[in-house]
Amino acid sequence: MKKISSDEQFRAAIAAQGLTIAVFKAGWCVDCHFIDPFMPELVEQYADRAVFVEIDRDELSDICSELNILGIPSFIAFSDGKELVRFVSKLRKNRAEIEQFVDRAISVYAVLKA
Repeated sequence: MKKISSDEQFRAAIAAQGLTIAVFKAGWCVDCHFIDPFMPELVEQYADRAVFVEIDRDELSDICSELNILGIPSFIAFSDGKELVRFVSKLRKNRAEIEQFVDRAISVYAVLKA
């Protein structure tokens, strides 16, 4: 998962063709560390259908404010610079919930590209 460190990198990543899943995290976030062990495998599982990028909420707070990211980790799917779907809540997320979100994002993307 590519780490995004600037506003320009973020804008370029979400504007790219295809499906981009932005994962919003923070170093101090216990729930973010909870997903760390399985995220590389999940990213690999979907590698042929989506690109995952990671944004540190504290480093890019303006983007997070713009997107109304309050609870982390949070996930937003983008295509061609437009938000498709999001999985944002203050609750801890497990692998199955994240997979359901990614599957939903892939379905929405497929419908829009059909």
